[in-house]
Amino acid sequence: MFIDVANVKVKAGDGGNGVVSFRHEIYVDKGGPDGGDGGNGGDVVFQASRNQNTLANFRFQKEIKAEPGKSGSKRRMHGKSGKRLVIQVPVGTSIVSSDDKLLADLVNDGQEAIIAKGGSGGFGNAHFTSSTRQTPRIAEKGEKGEEMEVKLELKMIADVGLIGLPNAGKSTLLSVISNARPEIANYPFTTLTPNLGVVDVGDQASLLFADIPGLIEGASQGKGLGDDFLRHVERTAVLVHLIDSYQDDIATAYKTVQDELKAYKVDLTDRPQLVVLTKIDGLDDEITNDHKKILKKIIPKSTPLFAISAHTKDGLKELLEAVNKVVTKQRAQKAAEITEEDNLPVVTISDDESWQVTQLEKGFLVTGPKIERFANRTDFESYHGTQRLRDIMRKMGVMHDLERKKIYPGDKIVIGDPKIGTIEY
Repeated sequence: MFIDVANVKVKAGDGGNGVVSFRHEIYVDKGGPDGGDGGNGGDVVFQASRNQNTLANFRFQKEIKAEPGKSGSKRRMHGKSGKRLVIQVPVGTSIVSSDDKLLADLVNDGQEAIIAKGGSGGFGNAHFTSSTRQTPRIAEKGEKGEEMEVKLELKMIADVGLIGLPNAGKSTLLSVISNARPEIANYPFTTLTPNLGVVDVGDQASLLFADIPGLIEGASQGKGLGDDFLRHVERTAVLVHLIDSYQDDIATAYKTVQDELKAYKVDLTDRPQLVVLTKIDGLDDEITNDHKKILKKIIPKSTPLFAISAHTKDGLKELLEAVNKVVTKQRAQKAAEITEEDNLPVVTISDDESWQVTQLEKGFLVTGPKIERFANRTDFESYHGTQRLRDIMRKMGVMHDLERKKIYPGDKIVIGDPKIGTIEY
């Protein structure tokens, strides 16, 4: 196993355009506006699936596009909305924006996240009918769907992470308690990539163990095999810290790994841990007990301490039973947290009506979420459409501020992105 990464561009569907249409166009005064609204663009949705194992598909599919909405039609016919595009990724996939903002962390099978929202369809002229506006010739353009570059990152998920200095006995233990067959040799960094193994505890419990390659001092800063392996530890529910009984300094061996866990970007020392002395088959009980006394002085009082031999299987049953109890407790807490989150009320936030006017070398720039959204929906080639945008700016107080800043007839007004369009005062 490894950290699997893929970069991909996602593009939600654009909204369909609204249309200007009248019944009996020749008899405008007697007829009525019947232009329909455009359909909404499709969302891009990422869904966690246990049937997916890697991100290999995204090495060949660098761009993902959802279906756009269809334009409206006469007789108030609404344009068809684009289908949402559901992209399946392995359970455990994180989705990160180009500015390193976490957009979604899909850790449960079936969990979904909308990564790019489809654009809303534009209103047709039938939408703008009122008692004072009987024959509106206004129709909106559909909004652009969201578009962004994202990084997909798959981190290994395991119930239990085996950690420790090189040659602490992690691979040997995993090979004994599971069907995993990691490479085992008496030299540092034998394990170059994490290994997984399924461990049966009793008749019903089954745990996924991960053998995390040996940590050394400075691993959190990238030394040795680097902090890539610490990233695997982020998702494990329980850590089993193995310490070689033949270490010259048992206490230092323990502290070195704990310091690296704490120095990582996410403090990993808060994870439930069990500390285990390994390779006791070659030592007498007196030496083993001395080692345990040393560790009891420095490990937290709530941390269980075990002594085992993977070769003779001494202490393995007790260790696995203790690990299973901790994992069961962690699973129950996580399930309770998910249930609690599901019961939280949904809070909606209205459009931000704030705006700002900035004087340019030639003209003025108007920015703000709500006014820019109206500009995106405006057909700047339509006289009626731009007049409506002016009316909106007047109602929002933008025109008053422009006049206060001494705008003159003929000056250009840019709203948001100049590519969208400009109007004259």
